[in-house]
Amino acid sequence: MRPILLFLFMMTALVVRAQSANTDALYEEGKKLYDEKKYSLAIKKLLPAAQKGHKKAQYRMGRCYDTGHGVAENNTIAFSWYMKAAAQNHAKSQYQVGRCYKKGKGVKKDRVKAFKYFTLSANKGYAKAKFALGECYFEGKGTTKNLSKAKSLFLQAINDKKDGAEVLQDLRDDAAKGEEDAIAIRKFLGK
Repeated sequence: MRPILLFLFMMTALVVRAQSANTDALYEEGKKLYDEKKYSLAIKKLLPAAQKGHKKAQYRMGRCYDTGHGVAENNTIAFSWYMKAAAQNHAKSQYQVGRCYKKGKGVKKDRVKAFKYFTLSANKGYAKAKFALGECYFEGKGTTKNLSKAKSLFLQAINDKKDGAEVLQDLRDDAAKGEEDAIAIRKFLGK
């Protein structure tokens, strides 16, 4: 009887591994199409991968619904996809969930939950989340105001090797548009 159980276990492991490889392939094909701005075609690859639990595909589906790329824009569905990936510890999705809670996009506005998800993502090193977490401390929203923590997080985000230049440019762009928070943060940082 033991050889049969061992055989069944091994076959199950092989099937799971094959399904995972197939899901990864679907995601990669979908991401390539997404990056080429062929959103309708990308959805056809990303959706099955996302439905099978692929966290990066779930994040991309969230982005599609968030921006209206290849589908009708729908903040509630975007939030749902972000949450699925965030539950699997996907840093970018945790950041997006935080943004949804901060702005009340697809979910009831909740600055404490926004702070929680920005923290989860920032702890994984995601620069945009560090900046958003810095904003929470700077404004005292979702947490206690702490300018020293805010400054530290802002500088970590801006000096990040991968995304720092983009974070700084976003801050400058937002300030140029007249966004009061961005103007105050630029002044605070002297940037």
